Amino acid sequence: MSKVLVDGPDNADHRVLLAHGAGAGMEHEVMQRLAAGLADEQIQVIRFEFPYMQKTRDDGRKRPPDREPVLLACWREMAAAFAHPRLFLAGKSMGGRMASLVADELAPAGLLLLGFPFHPPGKPERFRGQHLATIVTPTLLVQGERDTFGNREAVAGYDLAEGIETLWVNDGDHGFSPRKASGTTLERNLATVVAGMRRFVLAH
Repeated sequence: MSKVLVDGPDNADHRVLLAHGAGAGMEHEVMQRLAAGLADEQIQVIRFEFPYMQKTRDDGRKRPPDREPVLLACWREMAAAFAHPRLFLAGKSMGGRMASLVADELAPAGLLLLGFPFHPPGKPERFRGQHLATIVTPTLLVQGERDTFGNREAVAGYDLAEGIETLWVNDGDHGFSPRKASGTTLERNLATVVAGMRRFVLAH
C-alpha cells in the first residue's frame, strides 16, 4: 500500500484521491497547494504515489514511470482502500490520464483532470485522449491555456464527451504557471483551480 498524505477530516462528505504527474511526487509544491487549498470540513484530500515514485523516495534514485498496467492497478487499489460514497478521482497530468482510463470502471462521483497530457510536447500526432470522447463519468478538465501537452487552440478541436466541463487557466503552462507579462500569477491561477475543483466536487 502506498503511503498517503491526508488533508481534511475522515468524516468529510466528499473525498478526493489525488495522484501526481510523471516527474514529481505528492509533496511537490503545486500538489501541496492544491490539497491544502481544497481540503476543509466538507472535502478530504488524500494524496498518494505510484510504486516507482515510492521507490525513488526510498532510495533517492530517479526512475521512469511504471508501465500502464501497474499504474492502473495502483489506482484500483487506492480507490478500493479509500472507498467513499462521494469519492472523486483526481490527478495531475499522467496521474489524471491513468485515472481517466479506470474512471468508468470504478464509477466515482466525478473525475478531476489537472493538466491532461493529450500529446507529448511538439507531437500532436501522438494523441492520447481518444477515450475522453466516450467517458461517462462527470469530469472537470483543468487546462492551462498554453499547456504544451494540449493548449486551448488544440483542445478546441478535440472530440470530448458532453459530460466534460473545461476550466481554462489564464496563460497557464502545464504546471499552471503564467508568464510575467500576462498580469496574473501562479498563486492566482492555483486559487482559480482550487475554486473550480471545489465548485465541481460540491455540485456532484
